[in-house]
Amino acid sequence: MEELLASYIKSKISVTDEELSIILSHFKPMKLKKNELLLANGQSSQRTFFVVKGCLRIFFINEEGQDSTRYFAFENQFATALVSFITSEPSDEFIQAVEDSEIYYITHGSFYHLLDQIPQWEKFYRIYLEGAYVNNTRRLMSFLVQDALEKYRQLLDENPIIVRRLSNKMVASYLNISQETLSRLKSKL
Repeated sequence: MEELLASYIKSKISVTDEELSIILSHFKPMKLKKNELLLANGQSSQRTFFVVKGCLRIFFINEEGQDSTRYFAFENQFATALVSFITSEPSDEFIQAVEDSEIYYITHGSFYHLLDQIPQWEKFYRIYLEGAYVNNTRRLMSFLVQDALEKYRQLLDENPIIVRRLSNKMVASYLNISQETLSRLKSKL
């Protein structure tokens, strides 16, 4: 299990075996059951998660009581409620396991300790932040300029695992469309 995390880190930054060992010592394993919550709205996000097996979902509840999914993290991906993780303010988001999952987590304190201790960890963090920024900006733009069919086609092109592994309800929540609209789109394509 730890090998996946180690190879992910080594794919992003150059670290010595000793530095990698120090980094990995700050990550703790955790097993989650389907639907288990890691973070609830109003809690401060104090952990960042790496998915070894399964899937995590980051979502919020809108004014109408509907959940809107911002991000899915599958195997070999990191996830956190990033705004809350950075600011330590209460999160507007939830983080939930949508499948039985095996993850590693690192606490906010350990993460920032590594920033001081291992210079390459800052590069790792920068790469992570840049990826999150690009992903979030693209998602925002898709909501502003694409219709439902364009959003669904883009999802099939860029992230088909979401459609293959998750329920229509989750996919619709991610695309910000109704399940009925999603069903119509699927029958068209």
